[in-house]
Amino acid sequence: MILSDADIKKNIHEGTIKISPAPNFEEQLGPCSLDLHLGNSFKIFKMSRYSFIDLKNSVDIDDMMEEIIIKDGASFIIQPHDFVVAITKEEITLPANIMGRLDGRSSLARLGLVIHVTAARFDPGWRGKAVMELGNLGTVPIVLYSGMRICSMTFETLAVSVETPYLQQNDHKYADQNSATASKINEEPK
Repeated sequence: MILSDADIKKNIHEGTIKISPAPNFEEQLGPCSLDLHLGNSFKIFKMSRYSFIDLKNSVDIDDMMEEIIIKDGASFIIQPHDFVVAITKEEITLPANIMGRLDGRSSLARLGLVIHVTAARFDPGWRGKAVMELGNLGTVPIVLYSGMRICSMTFETLAVSVETPYLQQNDHKYADQNSATASKINEEPK
């Protein structure tokens, strides 16, 4: 069951879903989702000695990227056809019986800004700042601002709590993110 606005408020007030900083419900709450703000950490691919990413051979993807940190309220320009990894301002903690799903905002999509390209599911028991993959499919640069509403999260209850929440999994790679995080696919068993 997807949580309604009333359910979202109740779960946050009761501390079942934890969000920091606390949301401004008048600004952020929709009928069945909560808008999240763009953080100030970004990762972009830099010119590299690698001419391609070979997923079968170990390569340090983080080494291929450069982190850019901007001040709160400052701008970040995403050029046409650019790919950027970004983060939300909010840190989220999900219980063992609720999953989250991140979606871009329609108003930004209509400008050509793709938000969270794939992997929009946040497993029960996950904690951290949500990392998003941003892409500018348009033909003109788009100026983004740290602190602007960038995406929304819907919450869905499970019939029963999971047996192994995300933070208890042996292979949890993306827990407790507090900055834009590169792919960790090279940490997976071959």
